[in-house]
Amino acid sequence: MHENLLLLSNSALHGRRYLEHAREALSAFLAGRRTVHFAPFALADHDGYTARVRDALQPLGVEVIGLHAVEDARATVERAEVLFVGGGNTFRLLKSVQRHRLLEPVRRRVAAGELAYLGSSAGTNLACPTVRTTNDMPIVQPDSLQAFGLLPFQINPHYQDADPASTHMGETREERLRQFLEENDVPVLGIREGAWLRRQGESLTLGGTTGALLFRRGAEPTPYGEGADLSFLLRLPARFDVGPAPA
Repeated sequence: MHENLLLLSNSALHGRRYLEHAREALSAFLAGRRTVHFAPFALADHDGYTARVRDALQPLGVEVIGLHAVEDARATVERAEVLFVGGGNTFRLLKSVQRHRLLEPVRRRVAAGELAYLGSSAGTNLACPTVRTTNDMPIVQPDSLQAFGLLPFQINPHYQDADPASTHMGETREERLRQFLEENDVPVLGIREGAWLRRQGESLTLGGTTGALLFRRGAEPTPYGEGADLSFLLRLPARFDVGPAPA
């Protein structure tokens, strides 16, 4: 396998400019690349979103082209060198990806090492087998919940630890992920804002300074910090339907 992925929990971090917190990781990931094709489909304003990404990546010396502005998004992805799938609403993003028929070519070209994949938030969700561990409201209905499957486990971006002083009576993020594991036997990595995953072939490393929690059925969450080697997660069996077997 030759997968080359950079998966950010978030693109905006409090007190920092857009993508600034991951500038060094982005610079290393994009080194030697000239063009980034950006999928802005998770937000409604495709032009404005693409312009924001273009401004943020311009100092790194790459050209940013919005997939919404090309004649054939699938044909463009077939020859792209870097695909950046941005954050926003995960369900709207997946529905657009399905409409443009991007699931198969992205999955195939990333696995072959022909396409580098950069994701943030919802774009990171789409790197998983399904989008079932997104935090987003299903404002549209995609054809299915299956995603790119570039990893054999699930991710929960923007992971938030419970605030013991909070009076909010709704479920904490941890409680929601435990509920997911009651129905789905697949690990979930909760990545806090300011953290990211870097995959290079069979190597998977946790970057950033805020860390992550690994949730597995029947076990207490395991914390991991900056620089942790998570390559063992890549040895899980590849699967796209992580739900219970149909009756």
